[in-house]
Amino acid sequence: MAGKIKLMIDDIIARRAKGNEIMVKAMKTKLVLKGINPDKYTIRSEDDQAIIGKLEKILQEL
Repeated sequence: MAGKIKLMIDDIIARRAKGNEIMVKAMKTKLVLKGINPDKYTIRSEDDQAIIGKLEKILQEL
């Protein structure tokens, strides 16, 4: 299923930022520091199980 990573990233950012643009940028920076560049993934990007695993771990921490 292509695009799962993009949807997960958007979910993480939406949950943490709650519409605050500064928090959106902060969350994107945190994801980059964890090895996931949110700007790299689109709805057409192929899914990588390693990245999905990292994102699932982040979601559990929320």
